[in-house]
Amino acid sequence: MNWRLIKDKLAQRSFALLLILSIVVILLILVGLVTKSVPLLKAEHLFNILSGSVWSPMKGDFGFLPFIMGTVWVTMVSLVIAVPLCVLASVYLVEYASETLRRLVLPLMNVLAAIPPVLYGVWGVLFVVPILSEYIAPVFGVDTTGYTVFAGGIVLAVMIFPIMISIMVEVLQTIPQELKAASLSLGATKWETITKVILIKAKPGIIAAIVLGVSRAFGETIAVLMVCGNIPQLPKSLFDAGYPLPALIANNFGEMMSIPLYDSALMFAALLLFVLILGFNLISRIILNRLEEKAQ
Repeated sequence: MNWRLIKDKLAQRSFALLLILSIVVILLILVGLVTKSVPLLKAEHLFNILSGSVWSPMKGDFGFLPFIMGTVWVTMVSLVIAVPLCVLASVYLVEYASETLRRLVLPLMNVLAAIPPVLYGVWGVLFVVPILSEYIAPVFGVDTTGYTVFAGGIVLAVMIFPIMISIMVEVLQTIPQELKAASLSLGATKWETITKVILIKAKPGIIAAIVLGVSRAFGETIAVLMVCGNIPQLPKSLFDAGYPLPALIANNFGEMMSIPLYDSALMFAALLLFVLILGFNLISRIILNRLEEKAQ
């Protein structure tokens, strides 16, 4: 009996230690990024850095607004495309699809999630970019090369499909059959049951899936870098080129570090990306907690 209690205590303290180590690693990353960003923050006011739209390291201008807006544009476009399609696909797989189709599609989602991002980028360059420049943009009277935030959003949406669909399917499968049977027995149609019972009950899990998708979208680098155009400007439409923060870091880190404050500016970009992702996840967690409290 004593040995069982000892093992229980060891397991409890081991898990607590692993939790503390995880938190310490996050704090160390944050401290390291802040320390490296201090020279830039001493040279320029934070408001000027965040609101400046001129990026010219040779002249000492480090305006991050184009990169912030490029990140926001690409992420929002990907979500507008991915969320409705993922929700509808998940509902179909759980409520309408045959067991054979479900067994075929769900493992395929795992395979798609394991594809290297660079392959998605190549697909975007060879397929998405030409379609945008030759077929879609002319419909709106726009002349573009196709390397736009729209292309980045499409590629990113396809990349986050697998993880969002997999999680949403798991969430929808946890809805009790009794709830569905009760709704149908009261005269509701299957579609009414899905929209007014199943999706409402599954809302916290669906939002959690979207949060994970957004977190990946924020930090994606290679695929977006290949199709966005990488021009430091404020995008005014879907057919403008953009320059997301991850692409800025990947393109420039290790080059021209002899320029004063350049290294610090790139570390600040990493810090900014870290804060954006962390803040978004914290806010989402608060919203999820409130939804879960209301559901109880």
